[in-house]
Amino acid sequence: MERIISYADAIREATDQEMERDPGVFVYGIGVDDFKALYNTTRGLLEKYGPERVFDTPLSEEAMTGFGVGAAMGGMRPIHVHIRMDFMMLAMNQLVNLAPKIHYMSGGAISVPLVIRSIIGRSWGQGAQHSQALQSFLMHVPGFRVVAPTTPYDAKGCLIQSIRDNNPVMFVEHRLIHALRGNVPEEPYTVPIGQVRVLGEGDDVTIIGISHVVVDCVRARKALQSVGITAEVIDPVWLSPLNMAPILDSVRKTGKVLIVDSGWTSCGATAEILARIVEETQDERPVRVKRMGFAPVNCPTTRCLEDLFYPNARTIADAAYQLVKGKGGDTWDPDVDEATELLEFKGPF
Repeated sequence: MERIISYADAIREATDQEMERDPGVFVYGIGVDDFKALYNTTRGLLEKYGPERVFDTPLSEEAMTGFGVGAAMGGMRPIHVHIRMDFMMLAMNQLVNLAPKIHYMSGGAISVPLVIRSIIGRSWGQGAQHSQALQSFLMHVPGFRVVAPTTPYDAKGCLIQSIRDNNPVMFVEHRLIHALRGNVPEEPYTVPIGQVRVLGEGDDVTIIGISHVVVDCVRARKALQSVGITAEVIDPVWLSPLNMAPILDSVRKTGKVLIVDSGWTSCGATAEILARIVEETQDERPVRVKRMGFAPVNCPTTRCLEDLFYPNARTIADAAYQLVKGKGGDTWDPDVDEATELLEFKGPF
């Protein structure tokens, strides 16, 4: 029997079940005890587990991340919530030079089972310093796992997997997906590291989306069907380590791939995926490729500029159409389902 809950409730349920299972799990970060409970992801945890295991922090990202690293080294399993990934940059020494290296430098004697929940993406006019998606920074660092689940099912299973893992994990959440709903079992479960989701099968073009943009890729797929194009939509889920096998299988079938990120394309996840596709398929068949992501400028504030800056279902559908039709192909104005996430966004506080 299906049980439909929101992405935010899936995060909250995973946290609750792991805190109940393991007294070493605790949650801390700016706003985790606020009455709106960070998009509803920490609702009820303070009342159930008390202020020693659920607590707010000062605006001291480096110190508070270092606190989590130390607690993890001591055998605890902290979940540190960075309400905006932008300011996680203040803790890069802890995140790059300490958390992922201690296990290696100690000869395997010490682990750092730290989960960093970092929230990315647009909302309503948050601009250059509050809308960035910097997950590729830590994809570059050995010793860090990076996961960006899109569905509520994957949100719960990936978070439980992350909490139980003995490595530091960057758990990426786009702020527009917290209200999305889907089937989530009530019992605890894990989504294994390396899980890849094929969200729609097709033969004409492969569309790979990262984080919330996967939702727009699915909308684009529906529009493409109206003109006889079948798109295979893939959500990589785990960005590091990255399981390329299902992606390569799809690209070998379609010969055309569009990779769309909720971030900049330069030196990002799209660049890594594309490079590995080319390396693996260059001697097999010609592959047509395209990448989409943030425009190569700072995130704008006004709605009209945001609509030009971010990929959306219409621009994704058009790009996939052009890949299939080739240069000089017919023009097409996609008819896509309108996104409602931005209209429904209420903010974290």
